[in-house]
Amino acid sequence: MDDNYRRGGDEDANQQVHGGQAYPPPPPYHPGGAPQHPHWGWSAGAPAHVPAHARRAKRPVGLLAAAAFVAAVVGGGTAALTETLTNNSADAATSTVSGTTVSQSSKGTVAGVAAAVSPAIVEITAASGSGQSTGSGVVITGDGEIVTNNHVVAGADTVKVQLSTGRTYTADVVGTSPDKDLALIELQGASGLKTAALGDSDSVRVGDEVVAIGSPEGLTGTVTSGIVSALDRDVTVSKEQGGQQQQQGGGGGDRWPFEFGGQQFNGDTGSSTTTYKAIQTDASLNPGNSGGALINMNGEIIGINSAMFSASGSGGDSSTAGSVGLGFSIPVNTVKADLSELRAG
Repeated sequence: MDDNYRRGGDEDANQQVHGGQAYPPPPPYHPGGAPQHPHWGWSAGAPAHVPAHARRAKRPVGLLAAAAFVAAVVGGGTAALTETLTNNSADAATSTVSGTTVSQSSKGTVAGVAAAVSPAIVEITAASGSGQSTGSGVVITGDGEIVTNNHVVAGADTVKVQLSTGRTYTADVVGTSPDKDLALIELQGASGLKTAALGDSDSVRVGDEVVAIGSPEGLTGTVTSGIVSALDRDVTVSKEQGGQQQQQGGGGGDRWPFEFGGQQFNGDTGSSTTTYKAIQTDASLNPGNSGGALINMNGEIIGINSAMFSASGSGGDSSTAGSVGLGFSIPVNTVKADLSELRAG
């Protein structure tokens, strides 16, 4: 018999017995359509008895379907899978927090970074009996956990947060780490927020391009850019609200006194201080940027902006103060290492 008519060498396939009579051989092959035979009835359905080899032939189809499903998970579901794994390992120092990422077509551009990350950067207004100050923060969970500087919220009676959309929430201070100048606050009744992706500050190199986003002088969502100027700078800041020299009633917030290289900048840091290793950047930072994000060109947070040198005008007049390209950020790996403690209060 011609090989075109073979059905896997199974004798049952060629000789089906029914009622004591054998089925006739298969009909000739018709390239233009399904073969028609009065007894086989291929156009209406297969014989009642399906040979074993035919049943086996169906299995690869199931495997292909499973493979397609796996491909869909690996491709389209990557973000969800990453978020699940991240949530399970959020307490680990090496974990990353998933969130907004720069689109492939905009990677490496300031505009792409700004578009991706700006929705996850907020403005924070902290009020106390001595006045109020304005800072920034980074949203790290969809239900409203926000990382900022301790000195932004220290001593505050009330904390208000404004999203990039303009919506305002009241926030609770969950935990603080004065020694690291970090704080974690949480919005009341928030859900479905855009979150930032926390990167790896150990991979940062001097000369890397960076973007800073915050609310300098109360100007929400301001974007500046520059490079990483240096690493592991010893920066000393105040642990307490009293060292901030807050301005009352204005949108500019405080001037963030700090010490660097044995000198004090922007005023007196007070008697209670803490020193940490910082990333130095020439991206423009101004009062109100504190607690905001320093971001690499992939849209990942690599630092929390914490201190900047602002040159004062003659006689210490701060009205002519401005950024001189000397800013400092707390490395994001420090943030990740302290997340569990901050969450525990």
